Parts: sequence; structure tokens; C-alpha cells
Amino acid sequence: MKQEQQVIHVMRTLGGLATFGKLNASIDFSGWGTKTPEASVRRIIQKSPAFFRIKPGLWALEENRKEIIARFDIATGSERKEDAFSHTYYQGLAVEVGNFSKVDTFVPNQDKNKIFIDKPLKEVASLHEILPFSYSEMVGRAKTIDVIWFNERRMPCAFFEIEHSTDIQNSLLKFFELQDLYAKFYIVADEYRHKKFNEMISRSVFKPIKDRVVFKSYESLSDIYEKEYRRKQAAVLL
Repeated sequence: MKQEQQVIHVMRTLGGLATFGKLNASIDFSGWGTKTPEASVRRIIQKSPAFFRIKPGLWALEENRKEIIARFDIATGSERKEDAFSHTYYQGLAVEVGNFSKVDTFVPNQDKNKIFIDKPLKEVASLHEILPFSYSEMVGRAKTIDVIWFNERRMPCAFFEIEHSTDIQNSLLKFFELQDLYAKFYIVADEYRHKKFNEMISRSVFKPIKDRVVFKSYESLSDIYEKEYRRKQAAVLL
């Protein structure tokens, strides 16, 4: 079986779509004769008409396009549905990276039934309820954040806000209210919004948190997810 045919076959077994990380972990590379099979998979998928790109790091079989578009309720030309899908996808990536890092993960109640690739976010996040790490007002502010990571001491160690189309300032205001916590803050958005982020975080009102908020592009989060997925699979094999 040629390499491209093998990639297509494995993608079919995964339901017609997969992240690069999951796809690479599912392919038997023993007969490929290359030291960088993951790079070969990426090249095959990006060049072959048999695949189409959904999001950075997430690809699907062209033969399943209609089914996949319908499954995720992504209607061509519907900006609202596209925004909702993108938000949930990157929210899920942030949760999964946290899971790989062996921290507890939480998403807001209103997002728990949203579908990340093949399952609702409530089945991806490790926590069903937010941990009562502080007084009720502080916990109430925190539980609206898109993704929270909790460390082994049951304290929040990282907050993620996915900014696909909403106002970055609103997320920065949330982080500002949580500045007394010893945690990292991340804005995850398309790279073209990086300039806007820099403008917003440079405002004097955000000076107390300026050096604590990190911008992560969609592509960089996808790359981190792929790397951590491979690391997880390697650990399982050892």
C-alpha cells in the first residue's frame, strides 16, 4: 500500500477526520523507510486532493466533506456557525494540552455540550464542576473563562480565553480581575489579531498584568497540541 493510500485508510478508520497528532499516532510507519514520517504525512495531506483542511492541524477526507460539514453544522457562508465551531475547536485543544500536561481542566457550563471533533467538551475536560479555590465572588468570575487549568494543589495555574471574533478587551478585563491569583493568562486567537492584542495590553489600565498575559496564535496552539499528543503516545509505548 502506497503511503498516501495508507494515510487515507487510517483517516477513514478515524471517522474521516483527524488532527495530525492523532493521525500520526495511528499510522504504522514501520515500512516507510524515512526518519521523519510525520513530515511525510503532513506533506501528503497538504498536497493531495483527497484531503481538505478544516482548521490548523485538523484535516478531513474530501469524500466525507458533506457529512463532516453537516456533523459540525458548518454552513458555507454562515459566519456565526463558523465562529462557534472555531471557538469550540481551539477551546478543546487548550483542554487537551492541559490533560496531556496532567493538570485538571475545566470549561464553563454553557460550553460543556459543544462538540470538539468527536465528543462534547464535558467528556474532554477532567472536571465537571469548578474547584472552590477561593471566595465565591472570585470563583464566580473565574468560571466564565473559556478554559482553566488546575494544579495538583487544586489551584488555578492557567486561564485561556479563545478570541475568535469577540472583543479582546473583555478577556483582558477578566484577567485583570483575577490578577491576585498566581496563574498564567493566555489569549488564543488568529495571528492577524496579535497587533490588536499588543495595542490593548499596552493600555495603562492593564499595566499590572501586561507581563503576565501571553498571546498564542491558533497555529502555535495546534503545534503544541500535536507535539504533546506525540509525547503522550510515546510514553504509552515505553
